[in-house]
Amino acid sequence: MNGDKAGFIRANTAIMTPPHVPEIHLHIADEAHDLWHKTEEELAQIGLPPPFWAFAWAGGQGLARYVLDNPACVQNRRVLDFATGSGLVAIAAALAGAKSVTAADIDPFCETAVTLNTALNGVDIACEDRDLVGSPLPQIETVLAGDVFFDREMSSLLIPWFSTLADSGTEILIGDPGRAYLPRENLTLLADYAVPVTRALEDAEVKRTCVWRFGTVARPAA
Repeated sequence: MNGDKAGFIRANTAIMTPPHVPEIHLHIADEAHDLWHKTEEELAQIGLPPPFWAFAWAGGQGLARYVLDNPACVQNRRVLDFATGSGLVAIAAALAGAKSVTAADIDPFCETAVTLNTALNGVDIACEDRDLVGSPLPQIETVLAGDVFFDREMSSLLIPWFSTLADSGTEILIGDPGRAYLPRENLTLLADYAVPVTRALEDAEVKRTCVWRFGTVARPAA
């Protein structure tokens, strides 16, 4: 683990529990930390991409809650948490009994953040920093994705990729608080939550957050 990155994360976050998933501990930035107040331009000046890994976003909290409350969706399955950020959803999958969990994110800080957070929660998670979009995932049975449909260009890449994966038999679960580019026509609603968030990240203090199944994949009977 990169010591400089780990030191930066420890210095700019505190160990807290997301309000909707109090079972899990994360290194999170809040109003008390300088990282919270830095603009995107200030972050760029210090060579830091937007620190999505430092916050517990609504979609991730909802999806992690669903996984913990419905462990059968990941138990004994090989799971990929796509765009993992802090690793919140990946940690939930590991706690719920997944056979293996890989946390994937291209942000150069995410692997360090996930490593620190998995240590807090006593779980074992692999990290992947390659851009996986468009790639086959033959070793993965379930893909978890929270807060990924916020950008038109990103969504235009994800929808055909997720469709291909779902057609091949991969189950894809989405956590989303109503992002602009959510492909509702491809989704089946699984759960609906009221997730506490912060006005600094969202446009409300509580966000209606849904968990969806992408495509029409049906799990085989046990």
